[in-house]
Amino acid sequence: MKSINENGSLLNEKYITVRRTARATFEERRSIFIGHAGPFTDPDGAMDFVKKIKAEYSDATHNVYAYYLRGGAVARYSDDGEPQGTAGIPVLDVIKKSGCDDVCVVVTRYFGGTLLGAGGLVRAYTEAAKRALEAAEIVTYGSHTVFKIIATYADYQKILHELNKINGIVDRTDFNESVELVAAVKQELQQAFIDVIGDITAGRVNAEIIGSRFDCI
Repeated sequence: MKSINENGSLLNEKYITVRRTARATFEERRSIFIGHAGPFTDPDGAMDFVKKIKAEYSDATHNVYAYYLRGGAVARYSDDGEPQGTAGIPVLDVIKKSGCDDVCVVVTRYFGGTLLGAGGLVRAYTEAAKRALEAAEIVTYGSHTVFKIIATYADYQKILHELNKINGIVDRTDFNESVELVAAVKQELQQAFIDVIGDITAGRVNAEIIGSRFDCI
């Protein structure tokens, strides 16, 4: 993942993007605007998405797009024939203001016969981009610490209760003579989790740190 460097350490505390590819539609003075948004980590993937939308809506009047990748190090937009500054830039601005990274948005327009004017176009493309991002579901990823825990069945129930309280993520549970649990908790709760496991098991169980990763918070 882009937020982890070569030795596996986390580079950022938070990472905001969209969960999936999605679309949303609305009508403005008989023009139909269809916003499409999706997560992409490289410009080739983003442009493949743009090309796919353009092929699917080849009969549309315009297919405006913008993408914002790698913290803004890679960004691009196109008005696709709309007056300069009324389409691509507003779409890119929506992505930036959302806080999202590694996102591409394409807004398809079917002209309805009524001119919207520069201000109307900016508002319409802005609204279409916002709705597309909402449909794709903006999610925040944060640093998590991954633990391996070996416990008795009785202690396992206590540990699971504590994990649920802090929205921990259970990756794997193996039930044998004892229970082996692999789980992730938010990095800022790492020490508190270690302490509480020691307390609730009277020191019988240790939470062993085995890694770190980004995950949804």
